[in-house]
Amino acid sequence: MAKESKTNGAATKNAATAAPAAAPAAGALPLFYSKPRAVLAERHGNMSLTPTSDFSFAANTNSVPVVATELPMVCKNYPILFTDGAQTQMVALLGLRASENVMVDDKGNWTPGTYVPAYIRRYPFIFFENEDKSQYTLCVDEDAKTVVEGTENPFFVDGEPSKMTQGALDFCRDYQAHYAATAEFLKAISEADLLVENRADATLADGRKLSLSGFKVIDEAKFNALDDETFLAWRKRGWLHLVYCHFISNGNWNALIERTAMKTAN
Repeated sequence: MAKESKTNGAATKNAATAAPAAAPAAGALPLFYSKPRAVLAERHGNMSLTPTSDFSFAANTNSVPVVATELPMVCKNYPILFTDGAQTQMVALLGLRASENVMVDDKGNWTPGTYVPAYIRRYPFIFFENEDKSQYTLCVDEDAKTVVEGTENPFFVDGEPSKMTQGALDFCRDYQAHYAATAEFLKAISEADLLVENRADATLADGRKLSLSGFKVIDEAKFNALDDETFLAWRKRGWLHLVYCHFISNGNWNALIERTAMKTAN
């Protein structure tokens, strides 16, 4: 079992599993994050997290990564796609334009009754790993509007991580584990050569045409042609369910087009 500890006041977690890239250099930070810093008592002892549901930070992106465990919820609201790049990622599509999330309104509200992906709910917190990849450190984006001075919802109480900070640590720990498990699934479908390039063309009610490319989907014919040994192995791993969630999610394209049309009209 992984052991959680505190080193120099920072919330950390020893880990033996694979992880996302270590904290990158400026200009190559993860989506949404501009100033992530380790959560430290001496640095954030007088800081608080504003309890708000303002999702304006996510308004200018049309997709976010998703992990395997949330696919049953994601597939009810968003198309699930796979990125085209050196390292395949699974994402929820939130808009048809590159810098538009149709799920967030002008006031930063997420569309009521729809699922908010874990990557977004995790913000402004994130895990970064140390150089030898043996330990994760809980970090917070200090540029987030929700990180403010005060004691209403403090990071630390009497020098110790508060209930809020511990909750953030637990959430990031779970997310990291799910990320590693998702990476195994993505590796498997890539090695099975199931992913194919795709393109989506949409015509809005006012006649405007939109095109989305640079993504991949699972080829259903290739999936159905998997040999029995692979199929059974995937069933034991719970991966068949993930593939079916991807197929089900294709039914959300029309709703996404309608939301895009409504946002364009407004």
